[in-house]
Amino acid sequence: MSASTAGAGVVPWWKEPTRDQWMAWIAAWLGWTLDAFDFTIFLLIMVPISKYFGVPLLAVTAVFTITLWMRLIGATAAGWLADRVGRKTPLMISIAWYSVCNLLAGLSPSFFFLFLFRALLGIGMGAEWPAGAALAMESWPPRSRGLMSGMLQGSWALGFLLASAAYGLLYASIGWRGLLILGVLPALAVVWVRKYVNEPPVWLENRKKQREQGHEFRAPLFEIFRLRVLGNTITACLWMASGFVIYYTVFGLFAVHLQRDLHFGPEAVALPLALTNVATFVASGIWGAVSDRIGRRWGMIIPAALGLAVTPLYLFPGSYLMLVVAFTLQGFFLGAIYGQNPGYLSERFPTEVRATAAGFCYHQGAIWAGFAGPILTAWAATQASGFVMPMLYTTLGAGVVFIGSLLLGPETKGKVLVSDLTLVAEP
Repeated sequence: MSASTAGAGVVPWWKEPTRDQWMAWIAAWLGWTLDAFDFTIFLLIMVPISKYFGVPLLAVTAVFTITLWMRLIGATAAGWLADRVGRKTPLMISIAWYSVCNLLAGLSPSFFFLFLFRALLGIGMGAEWPAGAALAMESWPPRSRGLMSGMLQGSWALGFLLASAAYGLLYASIGWRGLLILGVLPALAVVWVRKYVNEPPVWLENRKKQREQGHEFRAPLFEIFRLRVLGNTITACLWMASGFVIYYTVFGLFAVHLQRDLHFGPEAVALPLALTNVATFVASGIWGAVSDRIGRRWGMIIPAALGLAVTPLYLFPGSYLMLVVAFTLQGFFLGAIYGQNPGYLSERFPTEVRATAAGFCYHQGAIWAGFAGPILTAWAATQASGFVMPMLYTTLGAGVVFIGSLLLGPETKGKVLVSDLTLVAEP
């Protein structure tokens, strides 16, 4: 055992990372939290937007669908850029991109312009995740990577919490336009990232080796579909697709269900959403710490199974109190199954293609989730209880796929991310 390994058991985990490692993690955390605010604020104002422009709710859910689909374009492009020129540049571009698009969406004179700029926002959203995840996870020590992966991914819930609070407190005074315009504020984070964040040493060394050995990966997306990693890529895509469908079925459409089916006002809608997002953030860290002990897969499978059992409790509540309590509880389970996304995806793929692979596998899931809004909305229109049964059946079905894909995937707990070239490229 090396001295550094022995010391790692004595030094508290939060003292083990260097200043640069903390700065890299904070940069990714900022980008993801603010990304979440800009995206989820739209989920809370789909009904008001439908009424303002006089368009069907189905048309507004299509905006949310296109935004999700455009994420794959941004993720693939940013992943390639991050693997070629570094993690920091695409992160800054993405934050500025989605911030400006949200501002322009709030100023839209017509539903067409709103549709256009929210679609373009999806590119920036998709671009943020692979760059931020690779930056944070490559920089972080393996001993607590599961915990900090959970805290990073769980910060989406903080963004959703901020959106819920803004909706509950400010909607009556600034309306849906004002809430969207608030989304330009994240652009200020770009200044901080540029000044304080450095590239991960493991990526810098890997890029140097690619050049020196004449094995440059100019098309990393194609590498993940070669036979040597194809099984890993497919199971990762299934895991992400089912997870996305679960999220946008359970959390993405819940506000619409409360507004349209139960006729709740802003305050009544905001409370369960705010509480479940607090629970999600806390639980993401808890299950992340669990994954550092029992493995990445079981750190997601266990809360997923518990979440499926909780689902009927808030879809068939006996009272508003029960609805709030059960939906808050869901934040501890299905809300927290995403905490290992940055860490587990980063650990599953080698450094030379990591950002591209993680970005593609993660955001192809958004394509499938994009179908959730229109399909469940159309399905709900045929049901006396609205979204209840569509949300129940979709959650249970996607949950089974989620658990199955994880059981088929590799276990990576404790993996050290290295700069060595582990894929053989053509010179």
